[in-house]
Amino acid sequence: MERVIVTHLNLSDFRNYVGADVALQGGANLFIGRNGQGKTNLVESLGYLSTLGSHRVSSDKALIRAGQDAAIIRARLHHAGRDLLVEVQINRSAPNRAQVNRGGIKPRELPRYFSSVLFAPEDLTIVRGDPGARRRFLDELLVLHTPRLSGVLADYDRTLRQRNTLLKSARSSGLRESQLSTLEVWDDKLVALGSVIIDERVALVNALRRPLVEAYAAVVDADHRPGLEPVLSIAGADAEGDDDSADRSAAVSEGETRPTADRFREALVERRRAEFDRGLTLVGPHRDDVRLMLNDLPVKGYASHGESWSFALALKLASAHLLRQDSALGDPVLILDDVFAELDKGRRSRLAEAIRDFEQVLITAAVLEDIPEELTAHTVHIRAGEIVDA
Repeated sequence: MERVIVTHLNLSDFRNYVGADVALQGGANLFIGRNGQGKTNLVESLGYLSTLGSHRVSSDKALIRAGQDAAIIRARLHHAGRDLLVEVQINRSAPNRAQVNRGGIKPRELPRYFSSVLFAPEDLTIVRGDPGARRRFLDELLVLHTPRLSGVLADYDRTLRQRNTLLKSARSSGLRESQLSTLEVWDDKLVALGSVIIDERVALVNALRRPLVEAYAAVVDADHRPGLEPVLSIAGADAEGDDDSADRSAAVSEGETRPTADRFREALVERRRAEFDRGLTLVGPHRDDVRLMLNDLPVKGYASHGESWSFALALKLASAHLLRQDSALGDPVLILDDVFAELDKGRRSRLAEAIRDFEQVLITAAVLEDIPEELTAHTVHIRAGEIVDA
């Protein structure tokens, strides 16, 4: 399969860069610079192109250089014998804009053209953080794997906000018959969209299991039985509540054959009184989680820092292998931001071997000696928001 690689990256007013222009190659590309110089900003920009978000901040405005109204990310891609110029303009006070070969597209269509998987220290929150971090991980991977789901996720979020507004209104004013009939309309939309998301997430979790085991073994060289299981609010769990409810959900879900939409609608009826009391939608994919396991114990709360780090890294490597297998774009660009400094010499060597056959890998590091020699052939030095040499 012909794979996508980035041949050129250009930035304007992105983070600490007034401008940046750097050529990239297939295989390993290493960005070296002391902390705070801007090497992570370079790879963050490419991560944004494929996920429409940053792995470091929740607001796009933080990506725009201080005092400027917009930041621009341009990447020249090579795929199937042709070049594409992909561009996104991040605006401080207007909707973002995107182009492919100078023709306008919706920003949410960008993942159709470019796919990347980025691992950074911040990804420890997937393992150790709240359920929202794990939902974001799954949903970003879903969009990369099946880009049309971007629209489904956006429509679900809009429907959820509208339904919550109605529930809050009903709570504050006292439930009226007209509000109940309107709520049923939003229920239909919530169930239709949410059932697609739930089914796609469950299928994704199932597809990740084998590559997760293989990736963890490749990095750690030990069998710690890594695993993951969906935790679903339609099965009686509330990932935003106590851990006990999440544990019970697995037993409730096992062997369930009813359509997801039927289970979703039944759960909404069961929680309706509580939803009116709280003015909040308590059932749906926005209340779900995925339980991460090592040696049959939850990673969160039981795993050491090193085990948690290795699990998070293995999740991202598994994601890259899944996209390689299923995506029309082939290999994603694999981005490893400040990863090798956290690993001992043995795990550095094993990680280098695990990523050796990816079409393009981007690596950042503060110390050249942390990087196995086979990954240093194309090195770019960064200093104070400038490309020193390549």
